[in-house]
Amino acid sequence: MRILKPSEVRALRTKLGLTQVQLAELAGVTQAYIAKIEAGTADPRVSTLEKILKALERATQEKRVTAGQIMAAPIIAVRPDDKIEKAVRLMESYKISQLPVLDGVAQVGSISEATLMHKISAGEDMFRLVRSNIEGIMEDPFPTIGKDTDADTVYHLLEHTPAALVIDRGKPVGIVTKADILKMMGEFKK
Repeated sequence: MRILKPSEVRALRTKLGLTQVQLAELAGVTQAYIAKIEAGTADPRVSTLEKILKALERATQEKRVTAGQIMAAPIIAVRPDDKIEKAVRLMESYKISQLPVLDGVAQVGSISEATLMHKISAGEDMFRLVRSNIEGIMEDPFPTIGKDTDADTVYHLLEHTPAALVIDRGKPVGIVTKADILKMMGEFKK
Protein backbone atom coordinates (compact mmCIF):
# COMPACT_ATOMS: atom_id res chain seq x y z
CA MET A 1 0.00 0.00 0.00
CA ARG A 2 1.21 3.48 -0.87
CA ILE A 3 1.94 5.85 2.01
CA LEU A 4 0.98 9.47 1.38
CA LYS A 5 3.63 12.03 2.25
CA PRO A 6 2.36 15.16 4.03
CA SER A 7 4.08 17.28 1.36
CA GLU A 8 1.86 15.67 -1.34
CA VAL A 9 -1.50 16.55 0.24
CA ARG A 10 -1.86 20.09 -1.17
CA ALA A 11 -0.83 19.13 -4.72
CA LEU A 12 -3.21 16.16 -4.86
CA ARG A 13 -6.08 18.12 -3.30
CA THR A 14 -5.74 21.04 -5.72
CA LYS A 15 -5.36 18.72 -8.72
CA LEU A 16 -8.78 17.29 -7.84
CA GLY A 17 -10.24 20.75 -7.33
CA LEU A 18 -11.07 20.09 -3.68
CA THR A 19 -11.03 22.70 -0.94
CA GLN A 20 -9.45 21.98 2.43
CA VAL A 21 -12.96 21.80 3.92
CA GLN A 22 -14.09 19.22 1.33
CA LEU A 23 -11.01 17.04 1.86
CA ALA A 24 -11.40 17.30 5.63
CA GLU A 25 -15.02 16.12 5.41
CA LEU A 26 -14.09 13.22 3.12
CA ALA A 27 -11.20 12.16 5.41
CA GLY A 28 -12.99 12.70 8.72
CA VAL A 29 -10.56 15.30 10.07
CA THR A 30 -10.81 19.05 10.60
CA GLN A 31 -10.02 21.68 8.00
CA ALA A 32 -7.54 23.24 10.42
CA TYR A 33 -5.64 19.95 10.60
CA ILE A 34 -5.51 19.71 6.77
CA ALA A 35 -4.17 23.29 6.70
CA LYS A 36 -1.46 22.41 9.26
CA ILE A 37 -0.44 19.28 7.32
CA GLU A 38 -0.20 21.29 4.10
CA ALA A 39 1.79 24.05 5.84
CA GLY A 40 4.19 21.47 7.28
CA THR A 41 3.42 22.44 10.90
CA ALA A 42 1.75 19.12 11.81
CA ASP A 43 3.28 15.66 11.92
CA PRO A 44 0.27 13.44 11.18
CA ARG A 45 -0.01 9.78 12.11
CA VAL A 46 0.29 7.19 9.38
CA SER A 47 -3.37 6.24 10.02
CA THR A 48 -4.42 9.86 9.36
CA LEU A 49 -2.42 9.95 6.13
CA GLU A 50 -4.09 6.66 5.11
CA LYS A 51 -7.54 8.21 5.70
CA ILE A 52 -6.57 11.25 3.62
CA LEU A 53 -5.20 9.05 0.82
CA LYS A 54 -8.40 6.95 0.76
CA ALA A 55 -10.46 10.16 0.61
CA LEU A 56 -8.35 11.45 -2.29
CA GLU A 57 -8.70 8.11 -4.12
CA ARG A 58 -12.51 8.18 -3.68
CA ALA A 59 -12.60 11.75 -4.99
CA THR A 60 -10.47 10.69 -7.97
CA GLN A 61 -12.91 7.89 -8.85
CA GLU A 62 -15.89 10.24 -8.55
CA LYS A 63 -14.28 12.84 -10.84
CA ARG A 64 -13.05 10.29 -13.40
CA VAL A 65 -14.56 10.92 -16.83
CA THR A 66 -14.83 7.99 -19.24
CA ALA A 67 -15.36 7.54 -22.96
CA GLY A 68 -18.85 6.22 -22.20
CA GLN A 69 -19.74 9.60 -20.67
CA ILE A 70 -18.28 11.62 -23.53
CA MET A 71 -19.39 9.56 -26.53
CA ALA A 72 -22.12 10.47 -28.94
CA ALA A 73 -24.71 7.76 -29.52
CA PRO A 74 -26.26 6.31 -31.55
CA ILE A 75 -23.50 6.06 -34.11
CA ILE A 76 -24.16 7.68 -37.48
CA ALA A 77 -22.44 5.35 -39.95
CA VAL A 78 -22.44 4.16 -43.54
CA ARG A 79 -21.81 0.80 -45.20
CA PRO A 80 -19.03 0.14 -47.71
CA ASP A 81 -21.55 -0.34 -50.53
CA ASP A 82 -23.41 2.92 -49.81
CA LYS A 83 -22.98 5.77 -52.26
CA ILE A 84 -20.76 8.68 -51.25
CA GLU A 85 -23.74 11.01 -51.65
CA LYS A 86 -25.34 9.25 -48.64
CA ALA A 87 -22.26 9.98 -46.54
CA VAL A 88 -22.34 13.62 -47.67
CA ARG A 89 -26.04 13.93 -46.76
CA LEU A 90 -25.45 12.39 -43.32
CA MET A 91 -22.47 14.64 -42.59
CA GLU A 92 -24.48 17.66 -43.68
CA SER A 93 -27.65 16.67 -41.76
CA TYR A 94 -25.89 15.84 -38.50
CA LYS A 95 -23.21 18.55 -38.83
CA ILE A 96 -20.36 16.06 -38.50
CA SER A 97 -17.16 15.80 -40.49
CA GLN A 98 -16.42 12.08 -40.48
CA LEU A 99 -18.23 8.76 -40.38
CA PRO A 100 -17.23 5.21 -39.54
CA VAL A 101 -17.85 2.65 -42.27
CA LEU A 102 -19.50 -0.41 -40.73
CA ASP A 103 -20.15 -3.82 -42.25
CA GLY A 104 -22.65 -5.19 -39.75
CA VAL A 105 -20.98 -4.52 -36.40
CA ALA A 106 -17.45 -4.62 -37.82
CA GLN A 107 -15.75 -1.31 -38.57
CA VAL A 108 -14.04 -1.62 -41.94
CA GLY A 109 -13.06 1.98 -42.64
CA SER A 110 -13.91 5.65 -42.32
CA ILE A 111 -14.82 8.55 -44.56
CA SER A 112 -14.34 12.25 -43.89
CA GLU A 113 -14.97 15.67 -45.38
CA ALA A 114 -11.20 16.05 -45.65
CA THR A 115 -10.95 12.94 -47.86
CA LEU A 116 -13.73 14.18 -50.12
CA MET A 117 -12.21 17.65 -50.40
CA HIS A 118 -8.81 16.14 -51.21
CA LYS A 119 -10.33 14.03 -54.02
CA ILE A 120 -12.16 17.03 -55.49
CA SER A 121 -9.13 19.33 -55.27
CA ALA A 122 -7.04 16.60 -56.93
CA GLY A 123 -9.29 16.89 -59.97
CA GLU A 124 -11.94 14.19 -59.47
CA ASP A 125 -15.32 15.02 -60.94
CA MET A 126 -17.55 15.87 -57.97
CA PHE A 127 -20.74 14.57 -59.62
CA ARG A 128 -19.16 11.26 -60.57
CA LEU A 129 -17.52 10.96 -57.14
CA VAL A 130 -20.77 11.23 -55.16
CA ARG A 131 -22.35 8.45 -57.24
CA SER A 132 -19.53 5.98 -56.50
CA ASN A 133 -19.38 3.56 -53.57
CA ILE A 134 -17.75 4.50 -50.27
CA GLU A 135 -15.49 1.43 -50.30
CA GLY A 136 -13.59 2.98 -53.23
CA ILE A 137 -12.31 5.94 -51.20
CA MET A 138 -12.70 4.93 -47.56
CA GLU A 139 -9.72 5.33 -45.26
CA ASP A 140 -8.47 3.27 -42.31
CA PRO A 141 -10.94 2.54 -39.49
CA PHE A 142 -10.95 4.76 -36.42
CA PRO A 143 -9.18 3.33 -33.36
CA THR A 144 -11.48 1.55 -30.91
CA ILE A 145 -11.74 2.08 -27.17
CA GLY A 146 -13.87 0.66 -24.36
CA LYS A 147 -16.62 2.57 -22.56
CA ASP A 148 -14.47 2.69 -19.43
CA THR A 149 -11.43 4.22 -21.15
CA ASP A 150 -10.48 7.30 -19.15
CA ALA A 151 -10.73 10.74 -20.72
CA ASP A 152 -6.96 11.37 -20.53
CA THR A 153 -6.35 8.39 -22.82
CA VAL A 154 -9.06 9.64 -25.18
CA TYR A 155 -7.49 13.13 -25.32
CA HIS A 156 -4.10 11.72 -26.29
CA LEU A 157 -5.63 9.40 -28.87
CA LEU A 158 -7.57 12.23 -30.52
CA GLU A 159 -4.35 14.19 -31.01
CA HIS A 160 -3.58 11.71 -33.81
CA THR A 161 -7.00 10.78 -35.20
CA PRO A 162 -10.29 12.61 -35.77
CA ALA A 163 -12.42 10.08 -33.87
CA ALA A 164 -12.47 6.88 -31.81
CA LEU A 165 -15.19 4.24 -31.91
CA VAL A 166 -16.46 3.12 -28.50
CA ILE A 167 -16.94 -0.64 -28.24
CA ASP A 168 -18.93 -2.55 -25.61
CA ARG A 169 -19.08 -6.36 -25.67
CA GLY A 170 -17.64 -6.42 -29.17
CA LYS A 171 -20.21 -4.02 -30.64
CA PRO A 172 -19.84 -0.33 -31.49
CA VAL A 173 -22.01 1.73 -29.12
CA GLY A 174 -20.76 5.29 -29.61
CA ILE A 175 -18.16 7.57 -31.10
CA VAL A 176 -15.93 10.24 -29.57
CA THR A 177 -14.67 13.09 -31.73
CA LYS A 178 -12.64 16.21 -31.08
CA ALA A 179 -15.93 18.13 -31.15
CA ASP A 180 -17.26 15.96 -28.28
CA ILE A 181 -14.20 16.84 -26.20
CA LEU A 182 -14.69 20.56 -26.87
CA LYS A 183 -18.40 20.26 -26.03
CA MET A 184 -17.52 18.57 -22.73
CA MET A 185 -15.01 21.31 -21.92
CA GLY A 186 -17.72 23.90 -22.51
CA GLU A 187 -20.07 22.08 -20.12
CA PHE A 188 -17.44 22.11 -17.35
CA LYS A 189 -17.30 25.91 -17.57
CA LYS A 190 -20.99 26.16 -16.65
